[in-house]
Amino acid sequence: MSTLEDLTSALIKFRDERDWKQFHNPKDLAIALNVEASELLELFLWKNASEADEQKVAEELADVFAYALMIAHHYKLDMHEILSRKIEKNAAKYPVEKAKGTATKYSDL
Repeated sequence: MSTLEDLTSALIKFRDERDWKQFHNPKDLAIALNVEASELLELFLWKNASEADEQKVAEELADVFAYALMIAHHYKLDMHEILSRKIEKNAAKYPVEKAKGTATKYSDL
């Protein structure tokens, strides 16, 4: 599996084989995504980033990504398209000549 469509199809098949669609409304998917993002964040708590267990990071990141794909599937959003648009929008908000090397918010550049 190499495309986002393939991954989404595999997730939906997995979900449907277990009759879990009934639990996968947008609200609950968003909550689950947030919970998984918190579990990812917890892996870095009280340590340097280099101390985080890479395998556990991969597992939690996969969970976050899976829920994001399922939310996109629900709304029939093309992840490639929406992420490309977001990159373009951020490029306009954070022009290189103003944002390079700084973590300043766009409104304060």
